[in-house]
Amino acid sequence: MLIDTHCHLNDEAFKDNLKEVVARANSKGITKMIVIGYNKKSSFDAVRIANMFDGVYAAIGVHPSDVLKEDDNLDWIYELAKDKKVIAIGEIGLDYYWDKSYNDLQIEWFIKQIEIAKELDLPICVHSRDASQDCFDVIKKYGNSKGVIHCYSGSLEMAKEYVKLGYYLGIGGVVTFKNSHLGETIKNIGIDHLVSETDAPYLAPVPYRGKTNEPAYIYEIVQKISEELNIDIDKVEKKIEENTYKLFKI
Repeated sequence: MLIDTHCHLNDEAFKDNLKEVVARANSKGITKMIVIGYNKKSSFDAVRIANMFDGVYAAIGVHPSDVLKEDDNLDWIYELAKDKKVIAIGEIGLDYYWDKSYNDLQIEWFIKQIEIAKELDLPICVHSRDASQDCFDVIKKYGNSKGVIHCYSGSLEMAKEYVKLGYYLGIGGVVTFKNSHLGETIKNIGIDHLVSETDAPYLAPVPYRGKTNEPAYIYEIVQKISEELNIDIDKVEKKIEENTYKLFKI
C-alpha cells in the first residue's frame, strides 16, 4: 500500500478538483493520505476534507510562517483534536528562510504546540527550514519521541541525531531531483526510519517537476527510495506502511 503522509488537499490548488485528485490517488493504490493544516482555517479544512473520504486523515496546527497572523489562543486545537480523523499536530516548527525578525516567537509557538501534542498523545509533523540546529534543540528538550521531520533536507549527521530521538524522516519529491543529496542520507539511515510524502501541491517529483503535485505521484518517490536502497519496491512499500502505522496509529 502506498501512503502519502503529508499533503495539502486543503490548498486552493485543489478547490475545484478535490474529488478527482483523491480518485486518481486511489486508482494508483494510494489509499491513505494525511492532509496537513498550517493555520486555524486550513486545519479546520483538513478535518473537513478528511471526513469526506475513507482513508484520509488530518493533522492540525500552526506553521511557523503563520504565527504572526494567528491568535495565540490555541484552544481550538484541543477541540478539533476530538475528531477521530485527527491523528497528528502539524505542520509546526521553525522557518528562518523568509524572515528572521521573529525567531523567538516561532520557537515559543513550536514549544507550545509540542506541549499540546504531548497532552493529546499525538505525534508531530515538523517543518524545519534554515533552522536546523534550533529545531533539533527544541525537539530534543521538549519533544515526545513521536514525530516526523517533514521534507527532510538536512545533513546526514542531523538525520542520525533525529533517528536517535525516535523521529522519522519524511521523504518527498526532492529525492528525485538531479542535485539532491537525499539519496546518500537514505542509504545511511535505512528504511526503518522513513515515511513517504508528496507535500502536494508543492515539490512535484520527476517527471512531474514544475507541475502541480498531487498524492498520485507518491509512487515515483517510493520508487526512488527503492532504487537508492537497492531493495525491491514491494518491500519498501510494506516497510513504509508499517512505519506510518507505527507513527500515526492508522
